[in-house]
Amino acid sequence: MPDSTADYYSKDGLLYCGKCHTPKEAFFANGHALLGKSTHANAKLAAEGQQPTQTVYQTELDKLRKQIYAVLNKTTTFEEFSALLMQEHGIAVKESRGRLSYCPPGRTKFITAKKLSKKLEKEQVLTALSQNIQLAAIIQPSSEKKPDKIRKLVDIQANVAAGKGIGYERWAKKFNLKRWSQTLCLLQEKKLLSEDALHQRIAELQTQHDDALAVVKDMDARMVSLKELRGHLVVYRQYKPLAQKLQTVRNPAKFKEQHRAEFAVYEAACAYFKANGLRTLPDLKKLDAEYQTLSSEKNGFYTRYKKAQIELRELRTAQQNVEAFFRKEERSHAVPQQEVK
Repeated sequence: MPDSTADYYSKDGLLYCGKCHTPKEAFFANGHALLGKSTHANAKLAAEGQQPTQTVYQTELDKLRKQIYAVLNKTTTFEEFSALLMQEHGIAVKESRGRLSYCPPGRTKFITAKKLSKKLEKEQVLTALSQNIQLAAIIQPSSEKKPDKIRKLVDIQANVAAGKGIGYERWAKKFNLKRWSQTLCLLQEKKLLSEDALHQRIAELQTQHDDALAVVKDMDARMVSLKELRGHLVVYRQYKPLAQKLQTVRNPAKFKEQHRAEFAVYEAACAYFKANGLRTLPDLKKLDAEYQTLSSEKNGFYTRYKKAQIELRELRTAQQNVEAFFRKEERSHAVPQQEVK
């Protein structure tokens, strides 16, 4: 093998790299040497089982693919797909001559779907969206369409300052208009047309929420205690005859050793009764009846808790939207002070 680092031909007739001593023909078939050294280096890394290096552009494409796939897997219409891409990742989508192109934030030139993946071309995207619709129908065949949730207004100025493009700004203005309309409808429906009324209703809901949650937690603790007591009571009644028999056998030690597991749980039940001061054991039927009553009452309080939680979340979001709207109005009406010369 030559000592120099120059490329050389070996006895097998192949051209070898003078640095890594790997036949170049194995990586550059038919004389093609596109991307030369980097491709050869990546081939050597792959042959050694290591991760090939990527260019910055390749890394950006991988990130873009992952973001598009993540949105594609949870949407059912093309409008929802394009809107969610812009909302979550700032990626714009356009269709030209039946082909899709994607533009991530920070770029002005669109990247064709062909450069990303065949699965991201128009026909495959529409197929995937159709499959998502069918899957959603299978998972929730009888679910009714739920109204859109009240969501927070987007701070357009802050996001544009952070690097979002003009496409995001157009989308965000439409988004905020829709959410502001929903906010006004909610406040009118609940007749909360003043700041004081809104604050008062939120305080009432917070009290209802906290009180119901406290009752649910207390009932949960009691139900856990009843379940534990019932378990020990069943064990005690099951193995009490065995404990009584221990008093009559000729070799108690041997008998106890033969039934070690049974005596272990029996003694644990006795210890539990003693620790909780239970001299008279309760009736199993009464325990079961109390457990069922608690379960029913708990479900009622839990329903109140969830109802208060949902309305509280909506009104807090509406309150934040109102505050954000008026802050925007104040900024737009603020007159900048002129410098005195």
